Amino acid sequence: QVQLVESGGGLVQAGGSLRLACAASGRTINSYTMGWFRQAPGKEREFVAAIRWTSGITYYADFVKGRFTISEDNVKNTVFLQMSVLKPEDTAVYYCAANKYGSVADTNANQYDYWGQGTQVTVSS
Repeated sequence: QVQLVESGGGLVQAGGSLRLACAASGRTINSYTMGWFRQAPGKEREFVAAIRWTSGITYYADFVKGRFTISEDNVKNTVFLQMSVLKPEDTAVYYCAANKYGSVADTNANQYDYWGQGTQVTVSS
């Protein structure tokens, strides 16, 4: 069983930064691909970024390239999403997810096996 707990969301002004954290637990969690998704009101959940624990390979959605960075701390089993130059359209609930057999290029939420409870990010204009 894998458990994911997100933290770090909040209210920030446009142009500001936030760092989200996802604490992961589970016996084989280091063999998973970890992803961040987001869901705004009235919209579908969309892929943001992913990282593979074992290799550190990353993959990003086009709309966050150059602004967001995904990283990992293997000792603490924590995945981070550093978000910079935030825009009002980045406002959403951000979810951490774990994909046991897939790759970082798996951008469909249905490909992920475990999910956190989500953390709200609100960017004011």
